[in-house]
This record gives sequence, structure tokens and C-alpha cells, in this order.
Amino acid sequence: MEYDQSSEESSCARWVRVASVEEIPPETVTQVSVEGEYIAICNAGGEFYAIGDTCTHAEASLCDGDFYEDIRGWVLECPLHGSHFDVTTGEAISLPATGNSGKYALKIEDGSIYINPDPITPRQE
Repeated sequence: MEYDQSSEESSCARWVRVASVEEIPPETVTQVSVEGEYIAICNAGGEFYAIGDTCTHAEASLCDGDFYEDIRGWVLECPLHGSHFDVTTGEAISLPATGNSGKYALKIEDGSIYINPDPITPRQE
């Protein structure tokens, strides 16, 4: 999904509206593009998280993989080689991927989801 790239300044952070809460139902993940970066917005049982959408191993879109909860928590599975990423941190939690896909600040206001395009945790391969 590509969304309006207008931003709002708040407490020295930039916020970009990317979706409405209704557009991302529970147990689903959606790819958005913010300032040229692909970000996975995950609705993990009503809690929203934003991580980089590109696998650190094979450059595949994590949104094309499976999204589920297991004993480790909510994970995104890379569709190419099966690496798992923790959606709360962006951290690779199984091989062959290592590092972090990137983590982004997310907030919800008046039914809209906003992302700060400056990552909390930058992508690390």
C-alpha cells in the first residue's frame, strides 16, 4: 500500500499516517511504503508493531511470508528460506537470517496508524 506521505511534527518526532486501524485486522500484516522504505505493519492480536519489511538474509518481503504466534511470541517468517523475525523488535530469531530488519515507532490516534520514518533500531545485517 502506498499512502499520503504528509507528516505531522510532534515532540521532535515526525509522524506519517500509513493506514486506518480497520485496514489491518487482527492477525494480519500489511506492507506500507514510507519515504521509500518498505515497512511491515503487524496487528498481533490487537497490538500494532512496525518493522522493516525486508529479510536481512535474502532481501525478500517479510509480508509475503507467514505471520503467526508461537511460544516465542508473534513472528514473521521469510517466504524464501524460513527465517523468523520477532515483530516486536525486528530481530532475526532463526537462521539463516541474522541481525535486525529495523524497528519503527508507531502510534494510533483517532483510528489512524502513524509511523515515525526514522527507525528506532536501524536495519542490521
